[in-house]
Amino acid sequence: MRIIAGKWRSRIIDAPPGRNTRPTTDRVREAWMSALQPELPGSTVLDLFAGSGALGLEALSRGATAVTFVESGGPALRVLRGNIAKLGAENTSVVKSDALKYVRELEPFAFDLAVADPPYGQDFASTLIRLFLERPYAHMLSVEHGAAEIIPEADGARTRRYGDTAITTIPAP
Repeated sequence: MRIIAGKWRSRIIDAPPGRNTRPTTDRVREAWMSALQPELPGSTVLDLFAGSGALGLEALSRGATAVTFVESGGPALRVLRGNIAKLGAENTSVVKSDALKYVRELEPFAFDLAVADPPYGQDFASTLIRLFLERPYAHMLSVEHGAAEIIPEADGARTRRYGDTAITTIPAP
């Protein structure tokens, strides 16, 4: 995997071993982060189901000021911390927690932008969206999910499809 754009453009980062983590492809991540580019400079970002940290690190590379990574898996946490160190990323925090539990405890609008790449087929994307609509934990949520997954409707939501992957971005209600 590599960082697509910004100050760390083309730098290689590691992915967690095994099949428990499904990294977002470079093509999808490039389209996703390009769509979010206007929101990134100067923003505080929450990276949920962080895995390798590719989304949050890409956001930092493109001008975000701080990123909080939330991940619960031990192997993914080791890779995430290694990727942060490899890039010399500053203004980061790593939280070992279940992402759904973490967002339930956040104050409203704790972050400018929340990005999430949860496992497909386990209703995590829908749950994150429902929690966001009930009590926005960021000014905007952008979540990857299976294109066939049924997710809650939300005013202002935009969904872009990339094969069997979809990215839905929702402004806070």
